[in-house]
Amino acid sequence: MIKDFLILSCIGKEDKIGLRIKNEFYTHELEQKVNKNDHLALNILNLLKKHKAILDSKFSIIVNSGPGSFSSIRTSLSVAKGLKISKKIKLYAFNNSDLRQFDLVNIEFLIAKGLIQNKLIKPIYLS
Repeated sequence: MIKDFLILSCIGKEDKIGLRIKNEFYTHELEQKVNKNDHLALNILNLLKKHKAILDSKFSIIVNSGPGSFSSIRTSLSVAKGLKISKKIKLYAFNNSDLRQFDLVNIEFLIAKGLIQNKLIKPIYLS
């Protein structure tokens, strides 16, 4: 069961990150700048520090695997895989079409209905 998690929905438009920790849910919208991919890791680290998240084997990362922008998806997957390897946390993916709205109710619906996958992530890029 996924309890505490970081969710990355970075597909090139309306990019957001969310953090569920201790039954609270926090979101952060990423600015639509040319170099926003450069700031993704920094935004994630700031969100984790601000809410004193502990990354351990009980923590999970959920990543939007598309369809969407190649660079945005690759950047979010790279950051997520880096955290997975360094902190030994679980990594999951979901399809953009499965998440109707970026809020805790819909994210918990994704989890409860098994619409996230922990298999090898196969992103879907738009050309």
